Amino acid sequence: MRRTSAALLLGLAVAGGAVGWLLQVALASAGRPVFVPPVGTWAVLYVIAVAVVLVALPVRRSVHAGRAGRPHRHRVDPFYAMRALMLAKASSILGAFALGMGLALVGYAVSRTGDIETPAFWPSALLGLGGLVMMVAGLVAESWCRIPPEDRTDLQRTGAPTR
Repeated sequence: MRRTSAALLLGLAVAGGAVGWLLQVALASAGRPVFVPPVGTWAVLYVIAVAVVLVALPVRRSVHAGRAGRPHRHRVDPFYAMRALMLAKASSILGAFALGMGLALVGYAVSRTGDIETPAFWPSALLGLGGLVMMVAGLVAESWCRIPPEDRTDLQRTGAPTR
């Protein structure tokens, strides 16, 4: 599996920003109140970010124990490692989208009032920050779940075929 690319994350942040901005414009033009993210929305992003790091931590410990020459206390199930990797990738993708949406909501709130004293500013800013935290946690966890490259000299000594 390939690493999550910066272009994908940037594209999703732009898409999230477009969705957030268009949502606010559509609500305001219809005469309805604009969207203000509830407390639960951005709080869940922080909880998920912590959970992603905690899920990937056993994989990191196992990979680094083998790299440092220490014996493995226990091997990580490859299916567990794959699930941790997929969770990390999904959280970085969702985090990028939430970051873009939060920034768009902040931009819309400030553009309408010209000040940060609007009630929509802080919940929107916390949504964007939660997206950033979730994206970074996903990228860190994804890097922890990568298997280090094999040492070619060990393979040649054991007579195993090299590619």
